[in-house]
Amino acid sequence: MNETRPPVGDDETCTLCGLDVPDAPVSGPDGTYCCEGCKQVHETVGDVAVDGPVDSGDVASALDGAAAPESDADGTADAVGGAGADAMADAEADAETYLRVDGMHCTTCETFVEGVAEREPGVAAADASYGSRLVRVAYDSSALAADALPERLTGYGYRARGMDDADDVERSSGRLIVGGFFGMMTMLWYVLFLYPDYLGWDVSFLDVGGSAGTYLLANVWVMATIVLAYTGYPILRGAYVSLAAGKPNMDLLVSIAAVNAYVYSTAALLLGRTEVYFDVTVAIVLVVSIGNYLERRATERAADRVGELAEERVTEATVRREDGSTETVSVEAVAADDAVVVGQSDRVPLDGTVVEGEAAVDESLLTGESKPVAKAPGDRVVGGSTVVDGGVVLEPDPDTASTLDRLVETTWNLAASRSGAQRLADKLAAVFVPLVVTAAVLATAYWLYATGDVATALLTGLAVLVVSCPCALGLATPLAVASAVSRGLDRGVVVRDASVFERAPDVDTVVFDKTGTLTTGEMTAERVVATPDATEADVLASAAALETYADHPAAEAIVDRADDATDLDGIPAASGVERHPGRGVAGRVDDERVLVGNRDLLAEHDVALPSALADAADAARDDGALPVFVVRGDEAHGLVVVHDDPRPGWERACERLADDGRDVVVLTGDDHAAASRFERHDAVSDVYADVRPESKTEIVRALASEGDVAMVGDGSNDAGALAAADVGVAMGSGTALAADAADAVVVDDDLASVGTTFDLATTAHGRVRGNLAWAFAYNAVAIPVAVAGLLNPLVAAVAMTASSLLVVANTRRDWGLDDEAAADASSAADGDDTAGRAGDETAAQVADGTADTPEVRAS
Repeated sequence: MNETRPPVGDDETCTLCGLDVPDAPVSGPDGTYCCEGCKQVHETVGDVAVDGPVDSGDVASALDGAAAPESDADGTADAVGGAGADAMADAEADAETYLRVDGMHCTTCETFVEGVAEREPGVAAADASYGSRLVRVAYDSSALAADALPERLTGYGYRARGMDDADDVERSSGRLIVGGFFGMMTMLWYVLFLYPDYLGWDVSFLDVGGSAGTYLLANVWVMATIVLAYTGYPILRGAYVSLAAGKPNMDLLVSIAAVNAYVYSTAALLLGRTEVYFDVTVAIVLVVSIGNYLERRATERAADRVGELAEERVTEATVRREDGSTETVSVEAVAADDAVVVGQSDRVPLDGTVVEGEAAVDESLLTGESKPVAKAPGDRVVGGSTVVDGGVVLEPDPDTASTLDRLVETTWNLAASRSGAQRLADKLAAVFVPLVVTAAVLATAYWLYATGDVATALLTGLAVLVVSCPCALGLATPLAVASAVSRGLDRGVVVRDASVFERAPDVDTVVFDKTGTLTTGEMTAERVVATPDATEADVLASAAALETYADHPAAEAIVDRADDATDLDGIPAASGVERHPGRGVAGRVDDERVLVGNRDLLAEHDVALPSALADAADAARDDGALPVFVVRGDEAHGLVVVHDDPRPGWERACERLADDGRDVVVLTGDDHAAASRFERHDAVSDVYADVRPESKTEIVRALASEGDVAMVGDGSNDAGALAAADVGVAMGSGTALAADAADAVVVDDDLASVGTTFDLATTAHGRVRGNLAWAFAYNAVAIPVAVAGLLNPLVAAVAMTASSLLVVANTRRDWGLDDEAAADASSAADGDDTAGRAGDETAAQVADGTADTPEVRAS
């Protein structure tokens, strides 16, 4: 049997993660800890580099180190989380906003956009993310209005717009439609008239060298011009940006080849020659534009979630003044000595300590804990949680910050700094582009010197550029990613970051959050226990009568069971109902006092607990369930066992991962008893319980010190851990913050799809490697042949196209994915038809681009 691992500093900070320890710290032989999870991880893996200790008021800064940006050979940061993120932390600005930026499609764009933004007066710092097509701007609101930012950041082919503005995918689609139409017309004339003439075939019905041929070639020129200038504009702009930023990319090489073929052909046309290569220009532009469009379509909606999260932050707080009046102010204006009033159904705006009142607080958004937590004077509350019963007055922490805001900040910094698969191609382009251009120039010079024929020399140089045009290299990753994404959707998995296909195959530890991931997160009243003096029906009826007035998951579960019970004539009426936040409900039913709640409520009213009920309650807790006691008069009459149901197929999902040689770890904010059913399963290696939300990220990073780690979660409390893990997988029913932090989203909530995600990534990784290997092998052979003058541009274009087609064929061949996932999904759907239908609907919406679930972010 596996041992449950409870959460570890000196007397003031945690030895593992560096966070402040609570008033009652968790102690161990090697240190003092903030929670049981940190303690157990420290005892398991020892001292690891987790960037501690840190000020608890700035959790985000501690977590930034989890994904430090890679550096290029010259030592400059290659990822968003580098200089941009540091500047955001140091900027003197009083406002921050997110903007969409159309036109970003490589890492070079990030550097360029940040530079453009930071040159604007009033902008303190900018942090761009090519993966999500967003830029985060810190600015001085007194010097620059928020609605003026889009115009200031628009230019050089980039268009900045607000988060609510219409997306730019339709514009990209329009460019492709126009290019496709004129491209097909161009190729039609080539196939019918020009190719036969070039090959020496008899084309008696049209004299290419005559007036009719001149008219035809003029039409070809016009159509090729439209394709290059309109459809190819984003590529040409990307080439310009790469030159301006000093980072040659694939767009530059594509543009050089397309423009050179166009310029040569235009010059030849003006000189009266008929052998022109506008088809090369058209083919290059369309092939690359299609790949760019697929990536753009896949990534556009990823930006939605970051904006939504920013909008969901609590921006205002109610402050009580000395005269007893209240005032609503911005969160930034709250001082540490203010009294912040939080009423029922309100979200807590800031971290702080309760000084007045009592309340039941739902912290599931942040902690994953499935039950509301009772808060009384002296207890801490976290910003982002919700008061579901009662009301409190709190004193903010000295740093007047919110845990939710820190988690949002952490998610952006970690996710934005992660590089994707396409970065590899861009890095290779920095070397490949100069080499190809140099080879073309040298070949042109050599053949001009050797033959004295300008046309021959130019055609040789053009052939080098065309044959080396990196369509195959440029398509190697995007096509494999697009194909993997499509197959993932068929199996209920939305891949949001293409780099998951690089990282997932190496994962050797999979960490599962418990509540909402391995369990449904929805509570069910599974059984009723009655004393000899009562009946189960009486116990259930009494409990439901009072729980009707309560507002928490356990109460809803009890009322639902009473509604469905066939031996009840209905739920009796209750009067004089009193709520006891975090403990239960009291009132009168049939003129008799009734208490429904936990042991603390019984203790408050001096109600003795019979040994039989105590044993039943202990057994329920050992099984991970919640016992709710029912008292009539002065005696306990029974209890209702409420359970957070395990998600269908969780055992098979864990076994499947374990069979692949991966360790399975369960991480939860719940106590040990709630996690007991998972520790007993042979496929589960370790269980870490009582874990604080901030500590989840540090625990994942600690586990990552021993190998590659994947995190599977659903709640906002999991967001930092999802982003810090090598691979993050979110459940589709989870929060937007969790989905935004993840690399993949299981939209149908079927845990079998988690294993499918790894199978898919392994296959995709192999396809990408195979495609890249072929692309480089092709260039290694084709370029020397072109330099030797053995290819003309037409043959080079055919070779280039054939190379691309081979990449496409390799990508589209059978992926050989196990159908086991589909069978498991069907089995799970049989057990929960509603979830199955919801999953099918969500997957369909994702496929057609209408889902609220974040869509693909292929980097």
